[in-house]
Amino acid sequence: MHKIVQQGSKSLIESRIKRKSLLSKVVTDVSQLIPYFQNGHYVSMGGFAGTGYPKVVPIALADHVEKNGLQGKLKMNLFVGASVGPETEDRWASLDMIDKRYPHQNGHHIRNGINNGRIRFADQHLATFATDLLAGYYTLDKPHGSKRTMDIAIIEATEITEDGCIVPGASVGITPEILQMADKIIIEINTSLPSFKGLHDMVKIALPPYSKPYQITRVDDRIGLEAFPVDSEKIIAIVESQLPDNTSVGAPEDETSSAIANNIVQFFIHEIEQGRFPKNLLPLQSGIGSIANAVIGGLSKGPFDNLSVWTEVIQDTFLDFFDNGKLKFASATSLRFSPPGFNRLFNNWDNYKSKIILRNQAISNAAELISRVGCIALNTPCEVDIYGHVNSTNTMGSKMLNGLGGSGEFLRNSRISIVHTPSTRPTKTDPHGISCIVPFASHIDHTEHDIDIIVTEQGLADIRGLAPYERAKVIIQNCAHPIYKPILMEYLETSRQICLKNHMGHEPHQLDKAFKFYTNLSEKGTMKIDKW
Repeated sequence: MHKIVQQGSKSLIESRIKRKSLLSKVVTDVSQLIPYFQNGHYVSMGGFAGTGYPKVVPIALADHVEKNGLQGKLKMNLFVGASVGPETEDRWASLDMIDKRYPHQNGHHIRNGINNGRIRFADQHLATFATDLLAGYYTLDKPHGSKRTMDIAIIEATEITEDGCIVPGASVGITPEILQMADKIIIEINTSLPSFKGLHDMVKIALPPYSKPYQITRVDDRIGLEAFPVDSEKIIAIVESQLPDNTSVGAPEDETSSAIANNIVQFFIHEIEQGRFPKNLLPLQSGIGSIANAVIGGLSKGPFDNLSVWTEVIQDTFLDFFDNGKLKFASATSLRFSPPGFNRLFNNWDNYKSKIILRNQAISNAAELISRVGCIALNTPCEVDIYGHVNSTNTMGSKMLNGLGGSGEFLRNSRISIVHTPSTRPTKTDPHGISCIVPFASHIDHTEHDIDIIVTEQGLADIRGLAPYERAKVIIQNCAHPIYKPILMEYLETSRQICLKNHMGHEPHQLDKAFKFYTNLSEKGTMKIDKW
């Protein structure tokens, strides 16, 4: 049984560095590392979805900037596999320490920086980002040094092996890629955690041409390394950390998420009865967030056994899945548990560790593998339009939330792609002020060609094999809230009449009215329009 070492405990770093020649690189005064970071540097961090990220050095940098009034004067270009904790990147954003940020983020200050034009951000498919980063696509305009490298990489590890390889912690993300391409490397060894050795399966990604297929056909196949090699000459410092990942307890399952989960369960049962799914379904993928977490919790109570998971992130309710014996194995790139969830993991380490693999995000999100294992993708969008186009990132067409993440890779390449959302969300003045089913999505991340199933608490729309007008009717009838159903149906039928008269009736719209939901929301605080 493994217990978390309490913060502030006696140093354990020597026991985690098995290659003793590296002990000379241990730094106890982190302020010595500040001069390595210069304005305009290209900095990469390990971590994914708020776990397994470095903390001591990024916090020390923020303290230095704040103490010395360097806001806006020490700005870096930050590259992480996905998001990291708020005490790192979000605090950096609050101190104007970020110029560019790719490909996904989370936090109030960093979102404000992006939407106020202060931080240059672009989201990207996560597997693609990992390989494009390695290829040098994100360092093309780097004004100094090699245009194929990062200036500094900071990663969190739980052990360095006798041959000098790195054992990450609760996530892998792009750690293998940035270890390869960084000029200088700082390693934080988190001794408040057990060594995660044996949990990872990491691969050195080969770029085209002549790259070979990944030899994975089952979620529990291993093709890589438990620890990733690193050029010890690049390591400028090893720092001990005893800081926990800054995660929180997700929202509990509520009436809406329970209804969504029940609709999905009934669909799965139907697909099994029709012979399109095996009795143990196909490997499940679930996005990040409270709704996705609650939906998985609902599915864990369903009548399915011997299940498997191929996903990005494993959240708390997957532990319930393991504990009730219904989940056999899970492959991901990150474990994003709440503090109680991590305690469950560590206190039952020997039971869980044989059922989980953590991989590079270039592998967990690879289109080739998602398609081959035949995933069932489950993701939560901002909104869906009546023809099945999906917006996952930009509210009102312009305001960035977090980023695309892995939703595009899974929704496009899975055997079945499912998006689930409440039918409405509240505004300050109207509990049903925002309809999540709209005439025309204000921003489109996933097209109609990538979506099979749309689910709300109202019902489920199976749009496989349907023409656009047929899709629209099913989506409105089955998924829209009763308040918005007649409004949307009126828009659809009027649009069809007008467009058919003009011989343009394939996917009918009235462009002068298609975004009226949004203009009404801006003006009146609700999408409930009085008339078209």
